[in-house]
Amino acid sequence: MNEAPVITRLAPSPTGALHLGNARTFLFNWLLARTRGWRVVLRIEDIDGPRIKPGAGDAALADLRWLGIDWDDGPVYQSTRSEHYAGAIDQLIGQGDAYPCVCTRREVDLAASAPHVDDGSAVYPGTCCGRFESVAEAARVSGREPALRFHVPEGAVSFVDTVAGERTFDVAQQLGDFVIRKADQTPAYQLAVVVDDADMGISQVVRGGDLIDSTPRQMLLYRALGWVNRIPTYTHLPLVVGPDGRRLAKRHGDSRLSHYRDAGASPGQVLSLLAGWCGMSTEANVTITDLLRVFDPSRLPHGPIVFDARAFDLSRTT
Repeated sequence: MNEAPVITRLAPSPTGALHLGNARTFLFNWLLARTRGWRVVLRIEDIDGPRIKPGAGDAALADLRWLGIDWDDGPVYQSTRSEHYAGAIDQLIGQGDAYPCVCTRREVDLAASAPHVDDGSAVYPGTCCGRFESVAEAARVSGREPALRFHVPEGAVSFVDTVAGERTFDVAQQLGDFVIRKADQTPAYQLAVVVDDADMGISQVVRGGDLIDSTPRQMLLYRALGWVNRIPTYTHLPLVVGPDGRRLAKRHGDSRLSHYRDAGASPGQVLSLLAGWCGMSTEANVTITDLLRVFDPSRLPHGPIVFDARAFDLSRTT
């Protein structure tokens, strides 16, 4: 019997331009895949309606190709997969694992008793859990279109991350019941990612460390949907941050790949910078084929990478 292929995915979100931090994650993921014989699926996560920037999806594909990053399947667009998400949501509602919520963000903040463990945002206190018999009743009584929340069971969720090691979360206490469908009827990130990864056979998820607390939530969804045997292996990379230690943003200078392309940087210069952030020592101008020969995932730095736009000299990337 042939073993199932190992599959990973590159999943840019067209809410903005691809920046150096994104590119480093995609490069590391791609190098893992190509040195280990994994298949690569490209998925465009384009369901966050108001935040989607026109043309950003095509721009991300162009940036990846410019670096030499390719894929075996796709691109697959989340916006074409509504029926898959709807089926999973119907199952969760039918099982009693999801409920309508009419709370605004401000109401959640005011009612919450504890902040999120990492970013200080509010943990949902369960205000609407058991409050309504149905989505229709929630809409009628409140006069609002309800969101849907997943009802988190009590107890710890543990997993072993290939970089961060063993991690344990008490999801109910630390994170709370979370949204799986927004009030505008679009699926939320946690639900869409699980449905997509399960449908596409994704067995290796490589992403930024800011998403590590998504893992226990997603594992709970896998369990509730009866997909325990499809839970992937997770690899969360330490983030690329600005000099202030915060996640890359405009305040740190322009880190968009398109900015460096337009300024005359070569793919090799950018690849050299990204390779250094992955623990590789390279020449100032390399090809992606060169990186395949020297890639060693065990050399990945386990702390955050600090990016200083002033230090990135286009004539000599180190």
